[in-house]
Amino acid sequence: MEKRGLPVPGHLPASKHPHLKKELGLFTTTFYGIGIILGAGIYVLVGKAAGLAGNSVWISFLIAALIAAFTGLSYAELSSMFPRDSGEYYYAMRSFGKKIAFVTGYMVIVTGVIAAAAVSLGFSGYFSSLFNLDHLIYISIGLVLLFSIVNFIGIKQSAWLNVFFTVCGICGLLAIIAFGFKHIGRVNYLESVDGASGVLSAAALIFFAFIGFESIVKLSEETKHAKKIIPKALILSILITMVIYVLVALSAISIVGWEKLAASNAPLADVAAAAFGSKAFLVLAITALFSTANTVLILLIATSRLVYGMSESRCLPAFLSKVHPRTLTPYYAIIAVMLLTMLFGLVGDIMLVAEATNFAVFLTFAVVNLSVIILRYKEPLLKRDFRVPLNLGRFPVLPVLGALTSIFMIFHLEKKIILVGLGITALGFVFERLFRRK
Repeated sequence: MEKRGLPVPGHLPASKHPHLKKELGLFTTTFYGIGIILGAGIYVLVGKAAGLAGNSVWISFLIAALIAAFTGLSYAELSSMFPRDSGEYYYAMRSFGKKIAFVTGYMVIVTGVIAAAAVSLGFSGYFSSLFNLDHLIYISIGLVLLFSIVNFIGIKQSAWLNVFFTVCGICGLLAIIAFGFKHIGRVNYLESVDGASGVLSAAALIFFAFIGFESIVKLSEETKHAKKIIPKALILSILITMVIYVLVALSAISIVGWEKLAASNAPLADVAAAAFGSKAFLVLAITALFSTANTVLILLIATSRLVYGMSESRCLPAFLSKVHPRTLTPYYAIIAVMLLTMLFGLVGDIMLVAEATNFAVFLTFAVVNLSVIILRYKEPLLKRDFRVPLNLGRFPVLPVLGALTSIFMIFHLEKKIILVGLGITALGFVFERLFRRK
């Protein structure tokens, strides 16, 4: 149990070196969550989900949000106890010990750099199509370099750039929602292709669109009153994106119908074409540019903060926890994450590895949910500024559902993705021995 006045292991007294600056409030942290959740997933997933759920696809979005909320609430409780950038690593360390904690943190780092590389390549694809350019790899590397510089300059500047990108990305979706209002009532919104089974299958698929909310906890040491603000930001980001996603789904099936959505390789492009005519490609391309760029920015920030936090906890090389005296950002961690992201980006086609990170995400979610349960009994007296609701005595019910749904999602991944995911996890135990600091 932490005690007031005593330094946390791995943290030097403030006089020894500069620390991260607390610049963020509820508005900016919530926008981090909204920005990364509203990524490119909605542009593809709504069509596949409509093929499973029909006109009831909007219900699938509600269910997926509820499933995400199980784990989101667990993150909220843990972040109110331990407001640290090391996030999942620290939660697992207090619950399971250092070995499992390292592997958990390692998997989140691997997920962050690979996802940033994959999304930066997606950005370069949209960018090259819009401006008729080649050299996708160079565009991708340039984006990572640019955002790493922004990340180094300061968290406040990064936060407001994220707000700008998020607002621009939302505008495209809001335009589709606004156009869809005059079509509301055209279909039976409770009609399903395969009853409840189809709706639930679609919800399992749509859950991927909500992944990303957990990145908010990596901002804990740069957030004012983090024990209260981070839990609120987690919950608000899931609720706000749920409303946007449900309204987009309702608009899409009202405008073009679930059959056309299901048959399309670019379902929202068809919706936009009906709404904006010849300008549809431009609207979608610009919206996708902002969404993908923003995702890269947030992943670079979140991953670098986790690297910094794990270094402070003495399980990664010490230099990675150094904070620049002028910008008050973890510059070596930022450089390390930038180089790793560029390295994966140079590979070009990393989609199988990128998809395998879903295995790591769901395994991490299971660990986080189980951590809430274990710590209710292991450290019952530790102050919790937020507690997961619905408890039987000390026992929290919702984290059990969060752990079960996370494991359920793992078994719904393709076998090759599970195998690659297991391989990535096994490497974590090897690295744990290599990087362990006495």
